[in-house]
Amino acid sequence: MDVGAADFERCLPRLRDRVGRAAFLGLDMEFTGLYSAFPQSKEPSLFDSPAERYRSVRQSVQRFTIAQLGLAIFSEENSNKYVVHSYNFFLFPSTLGNMAAEFTLSASSIQFLSYYGFDYNKFLKDGIPYMNELQEKSLSQRLLEGSWKVCSALDRNVVKKAIDEVSCWIAAAKEGDTVILRNLSGSHMLDVQLVLRQALQNVWTQPLGDSEVMVKKVSPQHRQLLENSPYNCCQKERILTSARGFTNLFQILVKAKKPLVGHNMLMDLCHLHDKFYNPLPESYEEFKRNIHNLFPVLIDTKTVTKSVWKKYQFPRVSSLLETYEFLCSHPNPTDPTCPVIALASDSARYAEKKSPHEAAYDAFLCGSVLLKSAHLLLCRLTDDAAEPEPSFSRYLSVLAEYLNKVNFIRGAVSSINFSGKDAPSRHPPLLVVRVRGRPGLNERQIYEEFKPFCRFDVRRLSENQFILLSNKFKDVRLVLRDYKHHPHLQVSVYRHWRHSPHVNCLLQVSGIVALWSLVAFVLGGAPS
Repeated sequence: MDVGAADFERCLPRLRDRVGRAAFLGLDMEFTGLYSAFPQSKEPSLFDSPAERYRSVRQSVQRFTIAQLGLAIFSEENSNKYVVHSYNFFLFPSTLGNMAAEFTLSASSIQFLSYYGFDYNKFLKDGIPYMNELQEKSLSQRLLEGSWKVCSALDRNVVKKAIDEVSCWIAAAKEGDTVILRNLSGSHMLDVQLVLRQALQNVWTQPLGDSEVMVKKVSPQHRQLLENSPYNCCQKERILTSARGFTNLFQILVKAKKPLVGHNMLMDLCHLHDKFYNPLPESYEEFKRNIHNLFPVLIDTKTVTKSVWKKYQFPRVSSLLETYEFLCSHPNPTDPTCPVIALASDSARYAEKKSPHEAAYDAFLCGSVLLKSAHLLLCRLTDDAAEPEPSFSRYLSVLAEYLNKVNFIRGAVSSINFSGKDAPSRHPPLLVVRVRGRPGLNERQIYEEFKPFCRFDVRRLSENQFILLSNKFKDVRLVLRDYKHHPHLQVSVYRHWRHSPHVNCLLQVSGIVALWSLVAFVLGGAPS
C-alpha cells in the first residue's frame, strides 16, 4: 500500500493500532544515493574497523536522504499464521518555515530505482515531511518567537499572492467579513495562515478542507479569544505534529519496542537515527548505544541466513528475493508446521507480482525470510513430533545468538553487535608484497595486478611494500604459489615483528641507542 503526504495523517491511527498488535516489523529503505563520491569517502574494505566504516557511512547519510521507506507489520494469528500489512511511505524533507534541507542525488541510484519502476513524482510531489529532534527544537523556538519565515521560492510566491489578495480585500472589508483563498496545498496551508496572522493583527484564518483557507476580519479582542481557543489550528503543538510528519510514526515504533527486522540494515539504522531522531554523532559507540535504546531487538536477516546457509550447505544465492524464493521451495515446503504468511488485502498485489527494490515488498521479504529461517533452525534443534506448535516467541529463542548483530559487509568484523562488543572476523593471513625494480607503483596498480586471481583489498605499508587482505583462504594459497618466483613482486605472509614500519623503526632506534651506549661505555672506560 502506497502512503503519501495526502493520506498519512488519516492512516496514522490505524498504523498505531497495527504496530501495537504486531509480533515484529520488517523494514527496508530506498535512498537517493549510497556512498558519497567525495575523496574522503571510500568503498567498503576488509581493512575497515567498525568505527572507520561508521565514519564513512555517516558522511554519506548526511548527504543523501530516504526516498521511500517500507514497513511490513507482521501480526501473529492462531496456528502459526502471520497476517502482513506492508506499506510504502514516500518521504521528502520538510520545507516548512525556513527548514531548507539539502540532499544529493546519485545518478547511478536514480537510474537503478527508475529501472525498477520507482515513482519520482510521488517522492517529489507527495512525499511525507519529517524532522529530527534538533530540527523540531529549532522550529519550536521560531514559533515561540513569532518569527515565521518562508525560504522556499515556490512557497514564497504562493504566500505573496495570498498576502496581496488579502491586502486588497481588507482595506474595504468590515469586521466579520470573510474571503476565501483557494488552490492551496500541503505546507502552503500553514505558511499562508502563519504569515497572515503575523503580518495582520486584525485577521483570523481557518482552513476549509484540504486546499482552501478562510480569512476573516476581526477585532484585536476577538482575535485574542480565538488564539486561546482549542479549535485554533495554528497552535504550536498542532503545527509541530503536522511538521513532524513521518517522525510521528517513528516515535510510535520506538515506543512499541517491537523486534525490527531488516537485511544488511546498517545504512537503514543510520538514516533512522539521522532523519527522525538526531543527527548522527561522531562517536561510533554513542551511535550504537542510541540505536540499542531506540530499538532493543534488531534482527538482520543477512546475519541469520549466512549461518543457515552454512549449516544446511544450501546453494549460493545473491539477493534477498533469491533467498526468499529458495526458502519457499526448500527443504520441505509441504511441512505442516511451517509458518503461514498471508498478505492482507491492502498488500495483496505482492502475492501476485514480484516488486524487487520496492521498499514495502522488500520489507515483506525480510520478515518472511526471517520466519522461514527461524523455522529451519527450530526444526534442527527439536523433534517436531514431540514439541508444541511453533510460535514467534519460540522462533526468537532459537534466534538468540543473532539478535542485535547487524551484518558488516567486507570488514574487520562479521557483524556489529548493538548490545555488546564487536567480535573480529576470521580472515586468512595478511600478505605483504615487496616491489623490486618497479618504482612508483600505487595501491590501484597493485589491486589490478592481483585482480585476475581474486579480490584482494590493498593498503600501502611503506614506499615499496603493500599489504593484501582477502576473505578466502584458497586465494591466499594461490597467490603465494604463483608469485613465488616473480621477478618484481615478492609475496610472503605478513609478520608483524618483521614487516611493521613501527616495529622496524623501534628496532632501529633501539639499535642506535645500544650502539651509542656501547661507544660511551668504551670511551668512558678507556682512561682507567
